Amino acid sequence: MTTTTTTPPTTTTPASIRPGAAPGATFNTGHLVLHVALILGSVAMLLPFGWMLATSLKSPPQIFTYPPSLVPNPVVWRNYLDTVQAMPFGRFYLNSLFVAVSVTTLQILTSSLAAFAFARLRFRGREALFLVYLATLMIPFHVTMIPNFILIRYLRWFDTFYALIVPTAFSVFAVFLLRQYFRGIPVELDEAARMDGASSFRIWGQVIMPLSGPVLAALTIFVFLGSWNDFLWPLVVSNSHATRTIPVGLATFRGQYNTDWHLLMAGSVIALLPVLLVYVFAQKRFVEGITLSGMGGR
Repeated sequence: MTTTTTTPPTTTTPASIRPGAAPGATFNTGHLVLHVALILGSVAMLLPFGWMLATSLKSPPQIFTYPPSLVPNPVVWRNYLDTVQAMPFGRFYLNSLFVAVSVTTLQILTSSLAAFAFARLRFRGREALFLVYLATLMIPFHVTMIPNFILIRYLRWFDTFYALIVPTAFSVFAVFLLRQYFRGIPVELDEAARMDGASSFRIWGQVIMPLSGPVLAALTIFVFLGSWNDFLWPLVVSNSHATRTIPVGLATFRGQYNTDWHLLMAGSVIALLPVLLVYVFAQKRFVEGITLSGMGGR
């Protein structure tokens, strides 16, 4: 009687995943190229900010020395004090903060309500109406600026905070972003809430909004940053220190024949701080919101 023994098949483990083996050359090279590209991109993006910070600490003769130097010598800290004293910087700062916070709050409120209607409510012509609404993104702001200005003059809102806040309290992009995220939330949550007697407004406030923290954080950064850095519209509708914002105030350092670059850069550094703080504290939710807001739904 012959006994047949079967030998289990042998598997060859790639060198890149063997315990104790060095990863493959392709794996290392790809990651190295990727990291080098990311580092170079980061340096290219941070270089203008570094130059702005260095210029804000230089005296006027140092700014135009050749060859240029990134490190100021000596460091002139007084530029920041001179910037604050050269114009009502505190007033401009408070104006920008008030306008940015108001626009962000109103835009999140109006956009979330509109996005909820387009994502969760069923009515005739919903998709067609949304496409028409979305098509307005193709209209440049400069086309609607003059009609908006005429309307502001008619309402006697010129040089008031109403002119700075109300026209920018609505955003098609924000509605689109929130609608995409809302469609990824299970509809069963709405149905369960309606069975308990909840209205559409209550579902929006107590079901949808609490589950939309990441996308709301991302939208908050987008809107706050856009409102804080807005220059053209505040320049058109504000005519006094009482309503001017920081971007318009910083433009006063640029004259017809010369520019106070050291004061302009110092003011720009100060103006950058609130936006930087908002992004640092909301960075995690910002990335999560951008990742999830594009997911498909129903």
